[in-house]
Amino acid sequence: MKFIVLVLMLISGAMMSPVSAQEGQYAPLNGLELYYEIHGEGEPLVLLHGGLGGIPEFGALLPALAQTRQVIAVELQGHGHTADIDRPLSYEALADDIAALIAYLELEQADVMGFSLGGGVALQTAIRHPEVVRKLVLVSTPFRREGIHEVFRQGMSAMTAESASAMLETPMYMLYSSVAPNLNDWATLVGKVGAMMAQDYDWSAEVTAMTTPTLILAGDSDMIPPAHAVEMFGLLGGGVPGDFGPMPASQVAILPATTHFTILSKVEMVTPLVNAFLDAPAAQS
Repeated sequence: MKFIVLVLMLISGAMMSPVSAQEGQYAPLNGLELYYEIHGEGEPLVLLHGGLGGIPEFGALLPALAQTRQVIAVELQGHGHTADIDRPLSYEALADDIAALIAYLELEQADVMGFSLGGGVALQTAIRHPEVVRKLVLVSTPFRREGIHEVFRQGMSAMTAESASAMLETPMYMLYSSVAPNLNDWATLVGKVGAMMAQDYDWSAEVTAMTTPTLILAGDSDMIPPAHAVEMFGLLGGGVPGDFGPMPASQVAILPATTHFTILSKVEMVTPLVNAFLDAPAAQS
């Protein structure tokens, strides 16, 4: 059981660190009261956390990004401040929520950045609603379930409502219990996230059809092997000899000595990569 809990902590990016005090707001959309916070000023960047996580999991990365842009940090259905509703969790439904939030905020477009489960939501937002996503940043994000290391898939399969009680001493529950509208929904959330992660998927065709400039970030010892991130880069038109033709619109970076647990803490590596990609003119991305 301790091993399973460790894997679940890794999946959720469980290094929860406090961010600066910020009064959040709620957007009424798709039957939800979706919680979000706005940090900084500039071009909008929607920030999406991992499974069982919340805004604090971004730690020092959030204020670093907010130095040069308006970061709209969201807590997805059933996570953090956002109460659950009678709806299964799915990448598609959560992506529709993000597109609806962008419209609610009266933004023509926004950049969208997601980590792990939030990366899958960000990717589906670009697939389902490409008109509202200017650029996309995917951190530790698989595009098919079989691309995830087996040990992580085992941990995902162990996420059930019954296993939730074994996670009451974890940073994920400590965060949840400090802000959740209804603590009794914890087991439901774990079960819903587990059911979502247990679903098989392969978005290869959808990724190949995308035209949204995308930055793929992964650790060299991540939930996905580096080859999976590079394969996604290839589906997006990457891997071409740039000295003899135009550079691809998308980029990939594999961070050294970095795991799924530590990638969000590598602020000194992640921040300049994200800023350079988002600030570059689209034709040169």
